[in-house]
Amino acid sequence: MRRLMAFLVVVSLFTLVLGLFSTVRGLNLVEAQAKPTLFWGSGGYDVRLVQWKLQSWGYYRGTIDGVFGTETSGAVRRFQQRVGLPVDGVVGSRTWAALGFAVPAPQPTAGRAVASRGIARVDNIDLLARVVAAEAEGEPYSGQVAVASTILNRVADPRFPNTLSGVIFQPHAFESVTNGLIWRRTPSAQAYRATRDAANGYDPGYGAVFFWNPSKPVNPWIWSRAIIVWIGSHVFAR
Repeated sequence: MRRLMAFLVVVSLFTLVLGLFSTVRGLNLVEAQAKPTLFWGSGGYDVRLVQWKLQSWGYYRGTIDGVFGTETSGAVRRFQQRVGLPVDGVVGSRTWAALGFAVPAPQPTAGRAVASRGIARVDNIDLLARVVAAEAEGEPYSGQVAVASTILNRVADPRFPNTLSGVIFQPHAFESVTNGLIWRRTPSAQAYRATRDAANGYDPGYGAVFFWNPSKPVNPWIWSRAIIVWIGSHVFAR
């Protein structure tokens, strides 16, 4: 009887541990794929994304400042009412999906480099074109394509986030994102063309994952990277 009771206790503990492991694993998977819930008082890059999308669709007329305040809340409510969502002013999973940002991140696989070029969604094209406009306006066309291609190369590189928005909004990765210029400069037709050419495989940077302007203050570490090519004002490196 004692052996049976001991066996039952062991089985129960094993089942409990297995259940906890499965639960934690499931939660981690959900967290890895989900966008954060945003509400009054939230701040940061995700709020900027919401403001940018609502502004491009005519719901938001304020400054893209990353602050979830009165104007942002009102814009969210107007959008929710228009698309038939509960009007609560909170950007949860359903509102993220309606905004077009709820696509799960691709898993890192052998096909990651090829898949990373698939940025046909309008919001992704627009976002990358904004970086090109902010980082490379006035540069030769091949330099603009190289900037876009460098960002896409980062998506395919395991050292960086594996989504386009993750790469672009990685803290302090791009000066134009840090200082907000990405939201103040409207992409030109050439910036959009450069973005699409990069998405289609044109890579004047030959696989670069870094670029910088030597005339501006940079971290000395960047010069330890293997330089591939100079285009206009930018150095491109691995």
